[in-house]
Amino acid sequence: MKIKESRQILIGGFLWILNIQYYLVQFIVASDWPKNSGYSLSKNTISDLANTHCGQYGSRLVCSPLHNYMNASFIVLGLTIILGAVLIRKYVGNGLDLKTGFICLMAAGLGSILVGLFPENVAATPHEIGAALSFSLGNIGLIFLGYYGAQFSKFVRALGIAFGLIGLIASILFICHSYLGLGIGGIERLASYPQSIWMIVAGIVVSKKTLTTNSKQ
Repeated sequence: MKIKESRQILIGGFLWILNIQYYLVQFIVASDWPKNSGYSLSKNTISDLANTHCGQYGSRLVCSPLHNYMNASFIVLGLTIILGAVLIRKYVGNGLDLKTGFICLMAAGLGSILVGLFPENVAATPHEIGAALSFSLGNIGLIFLGYYGAQFSKFVRALGIAFGLIGLIASILFICHSYLGLGIGGIERLASYPQSIWMIVAGIVVSKKTLTTNSKQ
């Protein structure tokens, strides 16, 4: 493997690993909610953390003083997904099925950026379009990469297919307002989290394999 190509793949893997920030920021922002309103993982959506005003939003009480951090996190998440996909794609291959998987992931990244740029209470339509891109195409992308990404390890591929299916099913349930007792926030997390978790795992595995390969050359 050429040095330049290895470097690009390592950077791509690192960018996907940076998706960890998405979870850290959620924890920090949720922790700053007023005690009387208290953020709920089941009753509140992820986007509630980025809502710019305190008050009643739909059936939910929302008050997120650190909303700017959450909106920035959505944008950073989208950028790391897109840039990581561009760089890691060279590691996996150039087949049409693989390209489709990566294009789906990049569309999901664009969706995350839209969610961050247009909070739910500011511009509902572009926010919902962004969420739809993330939930639908992101999970489809995982399935494509899991099924066709021969260069990924068996574990990463199996995880991609499993997580993609879980995310798609949860997305459908979310749209149908069927929360299975998990609440709107719980089912939304099942639709959203598998993608970023898979990318963190894939980023670690790809980076480790690239470093190991380079050390043997």
